[in-house]
Amino acid sequence: MAMPTILSATSIIESKIPQLKTFSKELKTRGIKPKLKVLLIGNNPASEIYVKNKQKRCHELDIDFELVKLSSTVNENEVLKLIEDSNQDPKITGFFIQFPVPNHLKHLNFTQLINPEKDVDGFHFQNIKGIYNGKNEGLAPCTPTGIINLFKHYQINIEGKHIAIIGRSLIVGKPLALMLTNHNATVTLCHSKTNNIASITKAADIIIVAIGSANFLSKDHLSDDKKQIIIDVGMNKLNDQLVGDVNFSEVEKHVKAITPVPGGVGPLTVLSLMENILIAAEKQGKQV
Repeated sequence: MAMPTILSATSIIESKIPQLKTFSKELKTRGIKPKLKVLLIGNNPASEIYVKNKQKRCHELDIDFELVKLSSTVNENEVLKLIEDSNQDPKITGFFIQFPVPNHLKHLNFTQLINPEKDVDGFHFQNIKGIYNGKNEGLAPCTPTGIINLFKHYQINIEGKHIAIIGRSLIVGKPLALMLTNHNATVTLCHSKTNNIASITKAADIIIVAIGSANFLSKDHLSDDKKQIIIDVGMNKLNDQLVGDVNFSEVEKHVKAITPVPGGVGPLTVLSLMENILIAAEKQGKQV
């Protein structure tokens, strides 16, 4: 039985990083200095790893990086003042809050508190609006952008294809559905209330799983008649191992292509963030 194509991020990163380094150098020659500021609240070990990975990429691309770590019991007003100061500081060209945040802050709509010009995560309504109207004029959400770039790199034609997305989050599922539709795919957005998800995934050409449930997608979700492409967005800890939302060992022999975890969508998300930081800096530099 033929083994699937492993849709690794490695070759994409190797081709993209030199382009981003060139972009960063060009900005510097024009007097534009990209700077990312990250707000980390509390002591979530996973969040600290994510932030460290982003800091490493910033260093590689000569992007200034500032991390502000706050206690998990920090006062709400202190957080709001820090966000406002960052919004107003012209030296900070990109800014985001690393999720999750402590429970006493979860009522705050952080995605809308950040200046949309500095919203390098791409979650502000002003940026999502660009996807909604198909003009792509704002900063696009990083994980969906990474998935689109993966399709382009591996020359996976999505036009006219039926794509099933499992997960309707504002971070991945919903913006990704819009972006794939803009690329002329036919999208079914599934979620926890969807009846008989397997009947939908079996009919799909491509299945994208983004629900944060370890090994959720099994062979039972796959078509018996055609080889499908599987994109695994999940990152879950199971028995001290990092696993995705797809039961990789169970489905890999039955699919055409599949992303690994780790080494698939995750690094592409960070790569998209880096590109957004440079784009945001350039746009702000033109306005000065």
